[in-house]
Amino acid sequence: MTGTGLDRLPTAGPFPETWRLIPSRYPTIQAFDTVASAGDLDAVMALEGWTNDRLVRHRLHRLPEDQRVLGRSNAGVILAAFLHPSPDGARFSDAQLGAWYASLAEKTAIKEVAHHLRREAHRAGQPEIVSQYRAYQAHLAGDHVDIRGRSATLPDVYRPDDYAAGQAFGAQVRASPHAGIVYDSVRDPAGTNVVSFRPPAVRDVVQRRHFELTVPRNGRIIVRHL
Repeated sequence: MTGTGLDRLPTAGPFPETWRLIPSRYPTIQAFDTVASAGDLDAVMALEGWTNDRLVRHRLHRLPEDQRVLGRSNAGVILAAFLHPSPDGARFSDAQLGAWYASLAEKTAIKEVAHHLRREAHRAGQPEIVSQYRAYQAHLAGDHVDIRGRSATLPDVYRPDDYAAGQAFGAQVRASPHAGIVYDSVRDPAGTNVVSFRPPAVRDVVQRRHFELTVPRNGRIIVRHL
């Protein structure tokens, strides 16, 4: 992987309107919205059962206290993105600590989710998967390392199904003063994605639409508004 020196890359942001889809099977936990201190946060997390999981406790310790969002609308939704990542991680974050992934357009967020549902259908040998999602709109503050238009110079970072190089690059950005990364969507050629590594940079999170996605192993995605 070459050309990833952060000092040689441009930055962009903030992003006032981004979209993220979250499975409806994960309930919202409003108790976090009124937490006033880091001590209260620990108590509420224990009450809600989040800290029963050893991995979640480990991730919480990796998240500095000044990065733990408190007393804001949908604080639990934000925290969940960081403390409940996929076991395999994602493009720019591993299973040790998650991040807030979003798209600049709602249709791009849908295509990103649909790609993973299609892979799941193939693995399970099912003809299709039907799943419901809540769409969240958010403002992402801060400057983000901009790697749009660089798939030729950063091919490993943009690999469609191997995130090793992307996760290494993401760790480099997370350790820097930058808020995150803005990059071309691999699943939607016309789309743009943003990942934020700073929970406080995820602002004004509002739930918008509710979808049901039907994703066949082969064929057209069906989107139904609920």
